[in-house]
Amino acid sequence: MAPQDTNQFANGTEVPEIVIARLPQYLRVLNSIADAGIDVISSLQLGVKMQVTPTQIRKDLSHIGRFGKQGKGYNVRYLAAELQRVLGLNKNWHVCLIGTGRLGRAILNYPGFVPEGFRVKAAFDIDPSIIGQTIGGLTIQPIDELNDSINKHNIKIGITAVPSNMTQQVVALITSCGITSILNYAPMYPQVPPHVKVRNVDPVLALQSMTYYLNRSPDGDKV
Repeated sequence: MAPQDTNQFANGTEVPEIVIARLPQYLRVLNSIADAGIDVISSLQLGVKMQVTPTQIRKDLSHIGRFGKQGKGYNVRYLAAELQRVLGLNKNWHVCLIGTGRLGRAILNYPGFVPEGFRVKAAFDIDPSIIGQTIGGLTIQPIDELNDSINKHNIKIGITAVPSNMTQQVVALITSCGITSILNYAPMYPQVPPHVKVRNVDPVLALQSMTYYLNRSPDGDKV
């Protein structure tokens, strides 16, 4: 029996940020399960793969609709399709990149964006020696062409890969061009208006959280 869908968020409320962050993880796991030929999965089985409790899974999914039936589990492909719809991943998104140093170049050459529906359509820098170069199939443009390119390519997401002392200025420029979704790789938290969403990616912070556990292990004081 196919799960029921309300086609609206439960109770008409906003989905908590922490739940939104988990939804792509659910989708990735469900896609791998579907690829393995599994049609139905219980919240217990899904919880084992996600390393969360079945109760948490049911609570998370209740924010976006009604899925599954007690004792029968979830229709894997249906749930994956609904998560894809809720996340807006049933369409392509155009992205721009600001900052084409070593990190920016790695981003431009990363092959994993296109299969997931993200297409980097323009890249920008302020370094005259970089402007005009072709990296990852894109010609690097001067930053003063940002607004025109955003409008030309219908860009909705900006990625910043600039030094921390330039991040606030660059983010302010992006938002002034109408971008409201930003993926920030700089090691600082830019200030943005309430309607702008920023996701900060800092591998150093992730490493520092890991050392918390290492510091409490028997071998934590060994170098």
